[in-house]
Amino acid sequence: MKSCLVVDDSKVIRMVARRILEEIGFAVVEAVDGQEALDKCLESMPDAVLLDWNMPVKSGIEFLRELRATPGGDDPVVVFCTTENDLEHIQEAITAGANEYIMKPFDSEIIQAKFEQVGLI
Repeated sequence: MKSCLVVDDSKVIRMVARRILEEIGFAVVEAVDGQEALDKCLESMPDAVLLDWNMPVKSGIEFLRELRATPGGDDPVVVFCTTENDLEHIQEAITAGANEYIMKPFDSEIIQAKFEQVGLI
């Protein structure tokens, strides 16, 4: 079973994402900010990361840059899931190593389609 780390400071978003990802066959781990996410990746690298941008402690983009600089940190497929939808943010995310980008709000069809596009399903 593939694993996905859901990183978002919103409990509701994490809960909805967990339900969707478990329905499509993922084992889900959650983190409330970028620092907790990095710590969890260092413990056990997931197959995928569903990542919010704006979070306390460490933002999604800061987490992504640190993840990609970590040994094994190139392996997870990272899908940003955020309200930041301007071209500048999207380009910054892709440059930092994101594989895909989802706008909030999202639903099961959107997550499945993006995860299929990046080869996770």
